[in-house]
Amino acid sequence: MPNCMTLKKSNCKNCHKCIRNCPVKSIRFSAGQAHIIPDECILCGHCLVVCPQNAKQIVSEIEKVQVMLRSGEHVIVSLAPSFAANYRGVGIEGMREALKKLGFADAEETAIGATMVKREYERLLHEEKRDVVISSCCHTVNLLIRKYFPEQLPYLADVLTPMQAHCVDIKRRHPGAKCVFIGPCVAKKDEAEDSGGIVDAVLTFEELTLWLKQEGITLKHAVEENDESRARFFPTTGGILKTMATDEPGYSYMAIEGVENCAAALKDIAEGHVHRCFIEMSACIGSCVGGPVMDSRRGSPVGDYLAISDYAGNSDFPVQQPDPLEMKQAYTPISFSCVMPTEKQIEEILGEMGKHKPEDELNCGTCGYNTCREKAVAIFQGKAEISMCLPYLMERSESFSADIVKNIPSPLLVLNDRLEVQQVNVAALKMMKLYTPSDILGDQVDRVLDPSACEQVLKTGLGVFNQHMYLAEYGRFVKQTVVPIEQGRLLLCILNDVTDEENIRQRREEIQQETAEVADKVVAKQMRIVQEIASLLGETAAETKVALAKLKESIRDE
Repeated sequence: MPNCMTLKKSNCKNCHKCIRNCPVKSIRFSAGQAHIIPDECILCGHCLVVCPQNAKQIVSEIEKVQVMLRSGEHVIVSLAPSFAANYRGVGIEGMREALKKLGFADAEETAIGATMVKREYERLLHEEKRDVVISSCCHTVNLLIRKYFPEQLPYLADVLTPMQAHCVDIKRRHPGAKCVFIGPCVAKKDEAEDSGGIVDAVLTFEELTLWLKQEGITLKHAVEENDESRARFFPTTGGILKTMATDEPGYSYMAIEGVENCAAALKDIAEGHVHRCFIEMSACIGSCVGGPVMDSRRGSPVGDYLAISDYAGNSDFPVQQPDPLEMKQAYTPISFSCVMPTEKQIEEILGEMGKHKPEDELNCGTCGYNTCREKAVAIFQGKAEISMCLPYLMERSESFSADIVKNIPSPLLVLNDRLEVQQVNVAALKMMKLYTPSDILGDQVDRVLDPSACEQVLKTGLGVFNQHMYLAEYGRFVKQTVVPIEQGRLLLCILNDVTDEENIRQRREEIQQETAEVADKVVAKQMRIVQEIASLLGETAAETKVALAKLKESIRDE
């Protein structure tokens, strides 16, 4: 992570949006977190702007500046000309008044330094007759060339930036003073660190607005007229050219904005397609007024340009132009190691992502890289992970789900919240006497099943488990389970076929019933026999009694 930026890990939510928007892919993704690679970063600030969770944050220098002020330092502000768009209607006098209330000794416009810079550009063309000259005002463009197009460094104007030129001029006029630059660019913090003490600190407009709010200071709107302020156009597209004399014989002048467009122009220069040309390059669309840390009205290019145009004058600031040697700035290459994989290694990584032939390479860009091959290179370099490939994850998930659905022995259906069949396995097709999934996919489930249980789950959000039911049309007994999945957007319906068990149970009940009936018959028969025996015994006993009585009387008579 660059010194001027931090990552709030708890906010980084595995979205890859910063990678998709990083023009040089200087972000390493690991364990669900996106980390900026300092050696490769050009500090364009795109990741700051697009991050939906504010995971990437600029290191504030408010406290550092406050320490300067409390220590009694004579601190003067160099205020970027884009302030007229960020704080509309507040001129330099209104800004100076507010900044003095914060403790600054004074505030001047960086456009004063811009005037010096544009005059030096004119001298390079007029006196040195250079072939191609690229403006050096944008620190991000300078980093782009130094890191990714070092062969084109001879074309980069070896001139101080307006911020540096102005701060050098301030310290010449106010010996011992400290300079604080305030503007819309995070890259200026890095430039200040490398300036060798020319710039002592950098605040963004966001930081200034926050500080003013904390101190309860309100900016006052004022109407100012100053025709000697043409350099105020610098922060707009073509603004440098608008301030320059663009009449050097034989030269063309053009303005290019956006890192991708600047990179394309540098490739054209490398291929020898560009000659006798001055090129104004800005990393931000709309130039500095489209900077990543403009405090307000982000995305208002017309309004921002008009605010600058209304505030700018028609002639130059009255400045003491420094000697050309004092305006020189040496820009050297910045190298970093970046090992490239072989073709075989790229193919192996593509294979791990399930891309075995060219038509498998969708180049969808959801991972953040323009092509699958770029992604494979990033994986090799440890900057990306295979799991960042959305089609790969979906295919893997679908394959995993399909395997589960396919191999579950019980009939299974997946329904959407409109009770339309989305998935069906072979067991369900067999039970429902269907030939292919297309016979039922997309149809209402009531075509094959009673939907009452599914409707109940949709209504209550609670699952139904082991509901015993008989499917008369299929002659099957089942235990039906319906549960909501994916937060109720889908329903999983599993039919556990218990027909065999039910048949066994019914046969057992029939046998029990038959056994009971046989037992009843045996008992009844035994009771009849007992009764018959009893009846016979009763008749015999009676006859015996009569015979014995007669025998007794006979004996008595004798």
